[in-house]
Amino acid sequence: MKTGSNFKRFTFYVWVGIAYIGLWCLSEFHMNPTPFRIILLNELWRGIYVTVINYLLFEYSLPFVRRSRKFILINIGIGIFVFFGYILLFAPGLYLWRTIGISLNIYTELKTFTSIEQGITIHFSFSVGSVFFFGFIRHFYNYTRLKASAQQLLIEKQTAELNYLKSQTNPHFLFNTLNNIYSLARDKSDLAPESILRLSKILRYMLYEAGGPFIAIEQELKIIGDYIALEKLRYDDSLRVNYSNDIEDMKQAIPPLLLIPLVENAFKHGVSETRNQPFVDIHLSVNKRQLTFFVKNSTEEFPENAKVKENIGLSNLRRQLELLYTEYNLSVNYSESGFTATLKINLASHV
Repeated sequence: MKTGSNFKRFTFYVWVGIAYIGLWCLSEFHMNPTPFRIILLNELWRGIYVTVINYLLFEYSLPFVRRSRKFILINIGIGIFVFFGYILLFAPGLYLWRTIGISLNIYTELKTFTSIEQGITIHFSFSVGSVFFFGFIRHFYNYTRLKASAQQLLIEKQTAELNYLKSQTNPHFLFNTLNNIYSLARDKSDLAPESILRLSKILRYMLYEAGGPFIAIEQELKIIGDYIALEKLRYDDSLRVNYSNDIEDMKQAIPPLLLIPLVENAFKHGVSETRNQPFVDIHLSVNKRQLTFFVKNSTEEFPENAKVKENIGLSNLRRQLELLYTEYNLSVNYSESGFTATLKINLASHV
């Protein structure tokens, strides 16, 4: 694994070296009316040297200097030694590398120097420029990779949390449904078999259709309809349910089981606790990617402070919305006419 990582890093330096060589080729070609082939070969020879030296400097020497040690003076001493070592490599070393290239007929001498000191000084400027060039691009490259890694970690964390919330919501939903069926079975109601059949449809939906990140709105409408039918088996004709929708495109995608907690809440904490004229009004509209889900249910009494104490279903729904969308609003409130929950989502704001 480490060998593969080192190879990727060295490949990065090769590409940066190619860019640096290209810049110097353009500069030299602009100043010297020399065949471009000769200039390219010269800069390639010098570029190979500074690429390797910069790779060793940034990937090995500097990390070695910064390594944690018992005494800071040791780091300072090593740092001074490395500094002067690379001064030699970048100045006399590069000039010597040029001389080797000339002797091997690889490097063409386009400029003569009056002294070795002059040649070393001019080549030192080439080396120093490479340090700034490689250092800047390396810093930008590392920053970009670090930012991408942080973003990926955030996505993975949010995905794990979202899956956890779903794993909490689904058993909670099924537990309440099973309680309803248990009540019918205990009373030896003839409706118990039908309720089990409807529950099996809901389970099939959860297992085989709600596993992905999105489903069509028409599928969500169907599961809500099945759940309403299952709940109505528990009540007589006194229960009034108004379930309607206004949707321009039934194939629009939404996360599965996103709306069911509001419907479940209406029956479990509203209708089941209402003795006189229980009702549930549900309306879903989706137009121009703007979703509005309205659920209102009867309540037995109106609390004096009208403060809503949210259960696990509503709390989980709020957190799921935070993870899924940037533009949404979930409002719940009591009134003398009943409990109302209104969910608005800009479906185009999915993260």
